[in-house]
Amino acid sequence: MENTCIATTTTTSAETSETTTPSTSTRAFTDHMTAAEFDEAFTAVMPRLRRRLLALTGNPHDADDLLQETYLRLSRRARAHTLTRQQQPYAYTCAAALNLLRDLWRHPSRQECCTDRLPERGWDGGFARREAEAVTAALLRGLSPKEAAAVILVDIEGLTHDMAGERLGAHRGTVQRNRMRGLAKIRAALAA
Repeated sequence: MENTCIATTTTTSAETSETTTPSTSTRAFTDHMTAAEFDEAFTAVMPRLRRRLLALTGNPHDADDLLQETYLRLSRRARAHTLTRQQQPYAYTCAAALNLLRDLWRHPSRQECCTDRLPERGWDGGFARREAEAVTAALLRGLSPKEAAAVILVDIEGLTHDMAGERLGAHRGTVQRNRMRGLAKIRAALAA
């Protein structure tokens, strides 16, 4: 009789494991959030989470960046169907955001550092400079020689009207008039 009970128990546990396997896989599938459900839940908690992050960071830009990074991190998991449904979505998203903030505090290399030195400018092979010189030369060709000389000496080389007048052998007022006429022609050419 004991053998019969053991056989029956074995059969029952085998039947039970067969019946629970499909329901477990069905339950596992339904326990994960879809992307649409996640977007809806995150949108609902977003204002409250932003206020919390603003209180922690003290800067609205940092709070917005952290909020966006939290959304992206959790959204990736939701789209991969690995994000489980949460009883308290605010608490879960807040914990994820705080973990991100803690990571930023721990790793100062991830933060921007202020400096008084400007970064080196990229070199384009001199193309931009050559293009600017070609445009300038084309605009100056549209001027009379006196107007072009006045514009070059005053605006490009940075001389005063008196110094430009000495170089050109003209009065200061003449240099000013020629320069003003030349600049007016350049503006008209650029507008056209």
